[in-house]
Amino acid sequence: MFRIGIDTGGTFTDFIVLDGKRVRTLKLLSTPANPATAIFQGLHELLDSRDCDIRHGSTVATNALLERKGAVTALITTAGFEDVLEIGRQNRPKIYSLFPSRPDPLVPARLRLGVAERVLYDGAVLVPLKSSALDSIVEKLRRSRVQSVAVCLLFSYANPSHEKQIGRKLGNLKIPLSLSHVILPEYREYERTSTTVVNAYLAPVMGRYLGDLEEGLRAKRGRAMQACASCSRTEAPSRRARPSGSLSGQF
Repeated sequence: MFRIGIDTGGTFTDFIVLDGKRVRTLKLLSTPANPATAIFQGLHELLDSRDCDIRHGSTVATNALLERKGAVTALITTAGFEDVLEIGRQNRPKIYSLFPSRPDPLVPARLRLGVAERVLYDGAVLVPLKSSALDSIVEKLRRSRVQSVAVCLLFSYANPSHEKQIGRKLGNLKIPLSLSHVILPEYREYERTSTTVVNAYLAPVMGRYLGDLEEGLRAKRGRAMQACASCSRTEAPSRRARPSGSLSGQF
């Protein structure tokens, strides 16, 4: 089996080729503006007419998060819990500092939107979610031109019906939608909210990257390939965003 492993970093893009018992390596300068460019350059040198198995690992998502180059993201949550993302937890490097500093949240206050609903810890519905309550939120998201939406409602891991309802309502926006009961269906509100927000923040970035890579490889080899996401699942109405650095396929 002819196999190629690819690792994209900020400085170099590395290739390792397993051809039977023979191992070859190739190192190219990365192309930060479009990491796929370096990948295509390397594959142009390495590929031949045989079928091969390609595995790809990337720091594209990590870099986008660290450099704050993700999508314009909104958060929809239970009314009264809009600031969970900013409050966070007590844990910090200097717990007794009188002047602590922390990075700004990925979603600004103006895009953290509360909706009237309440599910209890056991999944019972205390306050039903009315579809009409979402109309103004949908309109605000449209005016704000957000590129991705995270939804994290109180106790949705016990009963996700309201999150699913919001997902259906927001489907017409045609942007990636991350629902907390899909991303991290576990208790602890801050952890679930922050994880869902990170997923939404990176979904368009990775969707574009993996989409461009997939299309380029299809055009290059004329064969279908499959991209798989290992770190999360996103629900988007079209061209699903895949916030992952994992890529595999037969060529």
